[in-house]
Amino acid sequence: MVVCGLACWRCRWLLPLLLGLAIIMGIIALAGRGWLESESAPYVQQASLWESCTRTPDALNWNCESLMDYGWGRAAAATYLVGFVILVICFILAVIAFSIEILRFNFVRGIGGLLFVVAAFQIIGLVIYPVKFTEDIPLMGDNMFSWAYGFGWASTVVVIGCAFFFCCLPNWEDEVLGNIKPTYYYSSPERAPYLN
Repeated sequence: MVVCGLACWRCRWLLPLLLGLAIIMGIIALAGRGWLESESAPYVQQASLWESCTRTPDALNWNCESLMDYGWGRAAAATYLVGFVILVICFILAVIAFSIEILRFNFVRGIGGLLFVVAAFQIIGLVIYPVKFTEDIPLMGDNMFSWAYGFGWASTVVVIGCAFFFCCLPNWEDEVLGNIKPTYYYSSPERAPYLN
């Protein structure tokens, strides 16, 4: 029987793996054109973090305008991008922390603190975008915040979860490293019937 407890070497890599997953979702959010889309046909509007595109129902080409012309567009993109860059730095630090035996728990809690900063930056960007977009950009038809925007929130949720784990992990350093001796409980055969 194979048991993967806290002391299992492979299980220690789950947190850096989750941070890698958050990075992938962040890349999809940064590059995706599905932050805002038309909810149903005719598809006349779509937007990314960087630009907003519209077209008339019978046209084939999209007319796009940059959201970087708006102060809120630059702010949303900058805050999300700064959070993403710090997330990549945290991923690199986590790989270093779990690779080098001496450094493993010296700065794990610091990585957790940085991850909370990442979550704050990403949440600011993810809140600024829909609020100001719906105020300043005229919407055509029925629209919804779509898959790329959802990937941005998914990345943020994973980051928040990892931040809690990184902050709490040093409390169980001995368990993770396997330094705790097992505790054995023994009862004599005479006392066994009385334990029921």
